[in-house]
Order: sequence, then structure tokens, then C-alpha cells
Amino acid sequence: MNAPAPSNPLLSAWDTPHQIPPFDLIRAEHFDPALALAMEAHRHEIEAIASNPEAPSFANTVAALDRSGRQLARVSGVFWNLASSETSPELQEVERTWAPRFAAHHSALFLNERLFRRVAAVHEGRAGLGPEERRLVERTFLDFELAGAALPAPERARLAQIQEELATLCTSFSQNVLADEASVEILLEGEGALAGLPPFLVSAARAAAEERGRPGQALITLSRSLVVPFLTYSERRDLREKAFRAWTRRGELTEGRENGPLIRKILGLRQELARLLGARSYADYALRDTMAGTQEAVRSLLERVWGPARRRAAEELAMLQEEAAAQGQRGPIEPWDWRYYAEKVRARRFQIEDAEVKPYLELGRMTRALFAVAERLFGLTIRERQGLALYHPDVAAYEVLDRASGRFLGLFLADNFARPTKRGGAWMNVFREQSKGPEGEVRPIVVNNNNFARGGAGEPTLLSIDDLRTMFHEFGHGLHGLLSDVTYGRLAGTNVLRDFVELPSQLLEHWALRPEVLAEHARHIETGAPMPAALVERLRAAMTFNQGFDSVEYTASALVDLAIHGRPDAGELDPLAFEREELERLGMPPQIVMRHRLPHFLHLFSGSDYAAAYYVYLWAAVLDHDAFEAFLDAGDIFHEPTAARLRAVIYSRGNGADPAALFREFRGRDPDPTPMLRNRGLL
Repeated sequence: MNAPAPSNPLLSAWDTPHQIPPFDLIRAEHFDPALALAMEAHRHEIEAIASNPEAPSFANTVAALDRSGRQLARVSGVFWNLASSETSPELQEVERTWAPRFAAHHSALFLNERLFRRVAAVHEGRAGLGPEERRLVERTFLDFELAGAALPAPERARLAQIQEELATLCTSFSQNVLADEASVEILLEGEGALAGLPPFLVSAARAAAEERGRPGQALITLSRSLVVPFLTYSERRDLREKAFRAWTRRGELTEGRENGPLIRKILGLRQELARLLGARSYADYALRDTMAGTQEAVRSLLERVWGPARRRAAEELAMLQEEAAAQGQRGPIEPWDWRYYAEKVRARRFQIEDAEVKPYLELGRMTRALFAVAERLFGLTIRERQGLALYHPDVAAYEVLDRASGRFLGLFLADNFARPTKRGGAWMNVFREQSKGPEGEVRPIVVNNNNFARGGAGEPTLLSIDDLRTMFHEFGHGLHGLLSDVTYGRLAGTNVLRDFVELPSQLLEHWALRPEVLAEHARHIETGAPMPAALVERLRAAMTFNQGFDSVEYTASALVDLAIHGRPDAGELDPLAFEREELERLGMPPQIVMRHRLPHFLHLFSGSDYAAAYYVYLWAAVLDHDAFEAFLDAGDIFHEPTAARLRAVIYSRGNGADPAALFREFRGRDPDPTPMLRNRGLL
């Protein structure tokens, strides 16, 4: 490998505002040498800790380990964000090369026998440490245990091989899905191709065509922000079917990049990993470090929702079938019909259509609404920062400050629009995590990625209700990172248990459709008039409509995830046949499909974070609905003492304490699932 050029911006000091990466100078070719150098520097830091002749202590072992790898984190933070948000063939090649190298580096760290002995010695004597220090020791020791540090040398070596192979396979899986999403285009041409589509969707379809070099045309891509409204409004049943089939077959559309064989290999390697670490199945292994703890606890919650969700969906189906018959459709409702007729029923029952609502939900105004909620709840000032060189023209930057002290808390980047170079979905990530230490306080740089359909040239971008909730959701994650106030990076922000991490995000969603928020910020794009109170009330009355459908498509995905990762023979299965058979066993309504089918289930197969853990959104829903009840009990959704406690206990503490203890500290008791079931209309 060639020595890094001195001009490599990834290796230079970043003399930029808030030390933001110098995106305008960074090129794909800079990453290979920069990652190599940063990874080698981290190896030297680890070796110095492992070979320290002094007796192991918190300071010279666990705290030193937490401080190590800052240069690698800086470079890799830029790389992994760009690989998902603004990729290119060159970046994808770097990703294919470096994914297994990162896995090998991770394994070398956590399977280092000398380092583990030092960590174990500090863990043994942790009783005299302060609460945050003790928590860091316990989490670090558990990281080593779950990575297999206590195993004999041959098993440790095999674990390292498995992690490298998984990294390569998961990268291929993710890139295959992105390739399908980027390449499939459904042209809307010919008579009636635009029939039923509201102006905002026609505008978005024309913008998507122009972005793909087809000016003057209109097309639908496999971006959720285009497909879902198309399925909701298009009167062309044949085009709805075409779009639906392509959308639900991402990851298996193109010969040579089908994800079925990759899934089977991933499952087999995960099962081998679980056996090496003493677990019967990968689900048993993955759930060790969660609030739920066991498959039984997860299944109990999912099944508590599954039965009522299916019953509600059956009631909804009867309404849709009646509506379809009234409109002259013969035969049963098909999956590509559900959203179309659900919108008809919703419009008739609640006098609501997205086309009526969306003119009040312009992206700029809704961004201000989002920030206003956060500012009022958490005592913040959020102001746009102009003049920064960012990685794409779509991205906007905002400084987040504590209003009382004026202290800078972090930099927030908003990347809202779908494009071919960005993977689908919505997510929060960090370029830099918060920490404190001898070098001073490090404040975070957080990014939210959404995939909203851009308005046409010169036209505003209008959000759906789902888009609005997504924006609040991701900013909830963002605030979890921005408000972090811990000493150690390992405990900062969203580095919490998987079934707790969605609490701050899902909780913020509750403010998105509150009358107090909409009355102030939802203004018509043409008249400037506020959203009528009667429309707000109809929106809120309709919140439980179609919840059977929503709950079935989500819960089916979580149940299939748990079932396939809970099989000791997972690697021997045909995953697509298993998906069909498991859904049949569950009694999945044929008119509904899983929210994420296995061939494009990025949560499960682009990495391991949500493998056997897609249930976490439902687990966190119990927490977030109960937490919001605290504000309702106080009679004010901005109740200052409750909001202050929320910031101090939930959003700022990171992984500094057991999450169950944090929830009890905030709520005064253990969580109650009743508010969640009631609010979803499932009681």
C-alpha cells in the first residue's frame, strides 16, 4: 500500500468550524491510506495498554481503552456516513475492501488475551469506583465476554474469521438492495398513467425523473417516499401492482445479485458464532444484552399484539372490500390494493385526504416546528449555520446550544431528500460522539438521513403524516446524541441497549401531531392560513385507523426475525421458503406483506445491530407511550419539571446506568403496556 500523501485531508488537523470534516477536500482515494494509518495507530495504542507493566487500574486500562482510537473513529465516522448517504462506485469498492478489515480489527481488540486479563482484573475490583466508572467497567467487560475473549485460542481465531466473513456478506447484501433501489424505474407514461395522483406526487415523480436524466417525464423509484403515496393514490391498478411487486422484491430482482444465498450464509455463520459462545441459537446470544433478555419475553410481547392486530386488520379488510365493490372492483383485495382503498375509506370516514393535509406540512415549516418542540422541551436554541462545506448540497447544518448557559452542545446535520446515491430508509448517525476527558470536552456532530420525495423545480416539498413522524423520530435519536452528557464515549448518546435506543426517538413522535404544535406551525403553502382545528381533530381521530394493517406488517416482520434467528439450524434453511412457511403458520393475512421481507431486510442483514432484535420498536413503544403519559398526567405536553427530568434522566445519561433503572427514575415505576395498546386501538 502506498504511503499516505501529506495533503490527505483526513489525516490533517481540521481547522474548520466545530472541527467538522472538510468535506469539500475529501475524495474517495483518501480513505484507503487514511484508514490504514489510523487503524495502525489504534493497534499501537491497544498494544501499549495491553503491555503496560503497571498493575491494571481503571485509569490505565479501561479509561485508556475508551480514549483510544480517536483518529480511527474520526476517519471511519466520515467514511461510513458517506458510504450510506452519498456513495459512489469508488466508495463502494473501499467499503468492500475495508468491511472485513474493520471486522478483523474489532476481533483483534476484543480477543486480545492480555488486554482481557487487565480488563477482567479491573472488573474484579470495581466495587470502589464511582457509578459511571463502574458502569463503564461492566459494559467493557461484557463487550469482551460477548466477543468471545474468554474462549480458548482456536475458538477465538474462528470467531475472528466469522466476523470478517459476515462483514463481507453484509456489505454485499446492503449494496445489492441499494442497486435495486437505484436502478428500478417505473415510467408513468401513456393514457391514465397519472390518474388519481395529487399534484405533490406528480411533482415529486417529475423531480425524480429529472434527477435521473429524464427531464419532462415522470417516474416512480423504489424509494418509500414515492412508492407508498403512489400505491395510495394511483387509479391504475396494473401500475400499482407493478410498483408493489418491484418494491417488495428488492434484493431478489436482478440475476447475479439475489440476496437469498447471502442470507443463508449469514444465518449459518451467526449460528456458528452463537454455538461458539455457548448459546443454542443466535437469538439467544443476541438477546443476552437487552432489556428483554430472552426469546420468551420478546415473543410474549409480540404475541400480545399479534392477535388483536390480526382481528383489527380483518375488520379493516371488510371495510376495504365493501369500498372496492362500491367502486366496481371485482374479486378480492390484493396487497397492492390495500393502501388505495384504505385511503378511500379514511377520506370518507374522517373526511381526510393526504392531498388536503400535505399543503399544511411544508418541509421548512415542519423543520421549524420540530426545532421549536425541542427548544421548548429541553431548553435549547437551534440556529442554522451557513457557510459550511458539507458533503451534498441537500444537507443543512444547525448549531444546538443550551439556552440558559449559551453553551454549545453539538452540530446537527439534516439530510432530508432521497437520491440514487443514498440508501433507503431513515436513520441517525454520528460523525463524532460526545465525551469528556483530560483533553477537554468533545461535542458531537450528529446527522439525520431521511428519504423525502423532493418537490418539483421551484415547488415546495410537502410531507405526509408518515414523513412528519419520521422526521420527529430521527431527531429524537439526534437529540439523544446531542444532549449526551457523560464522561466516556463508550457510554455516550445512543450507545445503549437495543430495546432502549428507540425510546428517545419514538417518544418525540408524540409531539408531531399535537394540536398545540400544528396550530402554531402547520400553515397552508398558498394562503398561509393555519390548519383548521376541525382538520386537526379529524387527523387525531383517524390515528387508530389502519392500525391493524400497520401492526400486522410490523409484527410479522419481528416474529419472522425472531423465528429464523431462533433456529439452531438457521444456516441450513432456505430463507425464502422459511419466510413463506412461517407466515402461513402465523396466519398472515394474504392481503398484507411483511414490512420488510427478508431479501431487503437491511435491519437484519446489512449488519448485526438489529438481528433477532427488530422487536425493539415495539418494546420501546411500551416505554414511549407510558413516558408520554407523564406529560398528559401533568396536564401540559411541555410541563417544565417533567421535561427537565426527561432531559436529565433519559436523553443525557446515555448508557451511564441500567435502562430499566433510568425509566423507573423518570416515571417512578416500571413501564405499563396499557397506554400503547390503548393508543393503537388494540385493547
